[in-house]
Amino acid sequence: MAAEARFWFAALLLLLPCLSAMAKQTYIVQMNHHSKPSSYATHHDWYSAHLQSLSSTEDSLLYTYTTAYHGFAASLDSEQAELLRQSDSVLGVYEDTLYTLHTTRTPEFLGLEMESGLWAGHSTQDLNQASNDVIVGVLDTGVWPESKSFDDAGMPEIPTRWRGQCESGSDFATSLCNKKLIGARSFSKGFHMASGGSFMRKSKEAESPRDRDGHGTHTSSTAAGSHVANASLLGYATGTARGMAPHARVAVYKVCWSTGCFGSDILAGMDRAIVDGVDVLSLSLGGGSSPYYRDTIAIGAFTAMERGIFVSCSAGNSGPSKASLANTAPWIMTVGAGTLDRDFPAYALLGNKKRFTGVSLYSGTGMGNKPVQLVYNKGSNSSSNLCLPGSLEPEHVRGKVVVCDRGINARVEKGGVVRAAGGIGMILANTAASGEELVADSHLLPAVAVGMRVGDLIREYVQHDSNPTALISFGGTVLNVRPSPVVAAFSSRGPNLVTPQILKPDVIGPGVNILAGWSESIGPTGLEEDTRKSQFNIMSGTSMSCPHISGLAALLKAAHPDWSPSAIKSALMTTAYTQDNTKSPLKDAADGSLSNPWAHGSGHVEPQKALSPGLVYDISTDDYVAFLCSLEYTLEHVQAIVKKPNVTCSRKYSDPGQLNYPSFSVVFGNKRVVRYSRELTNVGAAGSIYRVAVTGPPMVRIAVKPTRLVFKNVGEKQKYTVTFVANKGADKTARSEFGSIVWQNPQHQVKSPIAFAWTQLID
Repeated sequence: MAAEARFWFAALLLLLPCLSAMAKQTYIVQMNHHSKPSSYATHHDWYSAHLQSLSSTEDSLLYTYTTAYHGFAASLDSEQAELLRQSDSVLGVYEDTLYTLHTTRTPEFLGLEMESGLWAGHSTQDLNQASNDVIVGVLDTGVWPESKSFDDAGMPEIPTRWRGQCESGSDFATSLCNKKLIGARSFSKGFHMASGGSFMRKSKEAESPRDRDGHGTHTSSTAAGSHVANASLLGYATGTARGMAPHARVAVYKVCWSTGCFGSDILAGMDRAIVDGVDVLSLSLGGGSSPYYRDTIAIGAFTAMERGIFVSCSAGNSGPSKASLANTAPWIMTVGAGTLDRDFPAYALLGNKKRFTGVSLYSGTGMGNKPVQLVYNKGSNSSSNLCLPGSLEPEHVRGKVVVCDRGINARVEKGGVVRAAGGIGMILANTAASGEELVADSHLLPAVAVGMRVGDLIREYVQHDSNPTALISFGGTVLNVRPSPVVAAFSSRGPNLVTPQILKPDVIGPGVNILAGWSESIGPTGLEEDTRKSQFNIMSGTSMSCPHISGLAALLKAAHPDWSPSAIKSALMTTAYTQDNTKSPLKDAADGSLSNPWAHGSGHVEPQKALSPGLVYDISTDDYVAFLCSLEYTLEHVQAIVKKPNVTCSRKYSDPGQLNYPSFSVVFGNKRVVRYSRELTNVGAAGSIYRVAVTGPPMVRIAVKPTRLVFKNVGEKQKYTVTFVANKGADKTARSEFGSIVWQNPQHQVKSPIAFAWTQLID
């Protein structure tokens, strides 16, 4: 193999300098790690020596990956990439992928605001102390290190096992890190190649870990920010801000820049974070769905999982469309978003005396108490209803309140467009795409966001009243909102297109109107014309729910340092709840209907119960390999994910759904009977006895054997088998049905949702 590799590269050496100069771009090259000729001391030497030989410039090799991925990122033209694909040493050559960001009272809402006493059998003091040894790595837009959320007062010395560092930059001194923010790095070569053609060129963006966007500071402080008293966004949501694991350490890896997050940079960040020694990896970003061997985040996360690192990723903001999920690998915790029991009401009083309620975070002087003229879709521009830049004619808008349809451009930008055209207020009205979901924004002018039903009434009023008027007013911060949580309409939905037999998302967490730390280099709207500065901001997205779960995983890791990532994941899933604070089933903000596991997964996380789940569904690396082998991938594809040459797929599941997953997704297809086995591990008391309770649709019979599990010892494992039988007369076009399996005793309820589908097609 080594001789063949040398011959092949020698051939390339002769061929490639002769190729005409073509446009270059970044490619990620997946290598057969184990075919490195012995003449090269390191894989980096192997990659760089040959790339420099076959390229006319010396800046071709961007990154060498050794841990999260086996291979490298390089600047190549299409012919060079094609020649690389012909090598036996190369498993794959892929164009760099652009991923996007999936852009307070939360701890109290989650039952975390207890500074003394017992927490599911753990004293708060012990848990805080144990959390000091847990390191949360966040891959995002960097960090604003001066934020009070990263104050290290009272924190002990940094764990000696930590191998990370604080990188300096033109706007970032290494001294800005401390015992709380223990690492800060940046990775920008993929971004530079995409935006300028060479990573050697100076960028307008400073190459440092400093956060110029705000997103990374928000997510990292949500996961593990320190306590900050009197936090608010310009007076809204005033209170103590804190992360989920306020005593854990934070390490940031800046992989996202002005144009997004490139796969080559994300991989480099994951590669480094694993070596640095993080315990949790949090990624509030994603792309579309693709096979796991083509998914750089999934491949990097596999190595992290194997090394005991919990990986939490956002599900995406492409809801309420079905099958819109990102980050669906079973070794990743896929997190959807729900609402909090806090709201920011605002009101629109129309000239017909009707008063409608919406939401807003506007903090200026307001409109006063005199109604003004209301306009909608006026003028010659066909896109004026959307308030796109340049679409509003000042003569129709000046001094008036404008109704803008939600969609296409950013919500806050619409307000900026209205203000620029001379408007003095805005009613942002949902259309069918957003339904009844309301997201509050820190608008630049008096503005209120309303749902589709109210929006339709307002639009009808404007179009049919001879002199329509409106007055907008604001209600501040309101707590104990009912019902809550509600699944956010934007939260991406199942089913899982990559592996329909794995139910995704896994859980939901708080992701709407979340207050957390912010970058002071940018206003709360992120718009250029927004000159306001705030140390905190309120944001929405699965980007916000993901770090909640990352922080909770850090708490569970502190309480149970010997638990695997799969055990932590199982604990969070099987203890999640599916009823809101009115004791009704969770609802969907998109249309007010009942939610289901394709939207909320196992339910909304409940940290107190997750600390003591009773039983867990554990999954080993070998189990994941058997799962991958059941997907009809080539052996090379499996090896590319697992990164081991000796994988033979001698053990594989007859069905991917055989994986010991804490939830079930049953796809009948041409079969009437689907049978899965599961194994539970006792992490509760010795001598625990559990009995099963099953719910399901009338057209499916569910049988569990045995119906009673006895665990004599802690750590003992017991198996059960569940058989799903679809009735003969069941309509095969039935879109979906749902059920659950619960193992329960007086102390614990270990619940698994079930999704049923009769075809693999999405209707």
